[in-house]
Amino acid sequence: MNSCFVKPAASGRLLRCVFMMALWLVSFSAFGETSRPLGHYLLPETGNIVGEAYTVQVENEEDTLLDIAHAHGVGYEEIRRANPDTSLWVPGKGTKVQIPAQHILPDVERKGVVINIAELRLYYYPEVQEGETPRVETYPIGIGRDGFDTPLGITKTTMRLEDPAWYPPESVRQEAAERGDPPPNVVPPGPDNPLGQHAILLDIPGYLIHGTNQPDGIGMRASRGCIRMHPDDIKAVFEQIPNGTQVNIIDEPVKLGWDADHLPHLQAFTSLNEQGTNMNDLLDIVNYADKLPEKKRSNIDYEVMQNALRRGNGSIEPLI
Repeated sequence: MNSCFVKPAASGRLLRCVFMMALWLVSFSAFGETSRPLGHYLLPETGNIVGEAYTVQVENEEDTLLDIAHAHGVGYEEIRRANPDTSLWVPGKGTKVQIPAQHILPDVERKGVVINIAELRLYYYPEVQEGETPRVETYPIGIGRDGFDTPLGITKTTMRLEDPAWYPPESVRQEAAERGDPPPNVVPPGPDNPLGQHAILLDIPGYLIHGTNQPDGIGMRASRGCIRMHPDDIKAVFEQIPNGTQVNIIDEPVKLGWDADHLPHLQAFTSLNEQGTNMNDLLDIVNYADKLPEKKRSNIDYEVMQNALRRGNGSIEPLI
């Protein structure tokens, strides 16, 4: 059993939330498309790749790699994979840091919330008005550790709770008792609450998308099955995601992408179940290659493909 048991605390913040949402909408319309928030992208007319990787330079000696990751919308494993030789805690002023902010959209219906546990990332496809360009928002997440796997499948959101209380489940209580430190029956809202200030309940008993009081763990497999988001990120989507929104939880460790010129790209992650790349992944790539014009098809670098699949480090590799 996972640890995400909650109960709403009394709150009279509806008017404040409405005001903040209205302010956000005014700001978005006033500044236009060029002011889209970090991790927000218009869906491409051609292809399935959004964003771009870039490099930043550490400005302050006190900045950690995790500080930089949070400032640029990426998680722990993403920033570590992109910068394997950089110190996590003391990267050093002037150090160049790679930001892996390019994403291949998961190969599923672009509807509601899509959570790809293989890449520790959430995608949200807001409903748009007629005439609006469809868009996607993407955020790093934390998920269930070994023995507390986040369940796969299609579900939906059922309720949103602000300042939830946390009721430690029996498994947590047993572990704590073995350490000689039994938890209280309920943890009220506040800095000690592991659910943070916002929680979105799923139609899977005991499972939530919620904030956290330990944001450094975002982008890691550290929860008891729930989906953790950085406090800033879940606050940004809390009022946007209505009750009844579809949530599709997938494990897609290999993603095939194509850009505006129909050129293929590959992104591979280490699968949570450690099964690695299977024959279906390879067949998908070969089948896609067969649809390319002969000139492009003959230029596919299968050595690059094999190396990307073997490394599984999440980098997006052009295959031509």
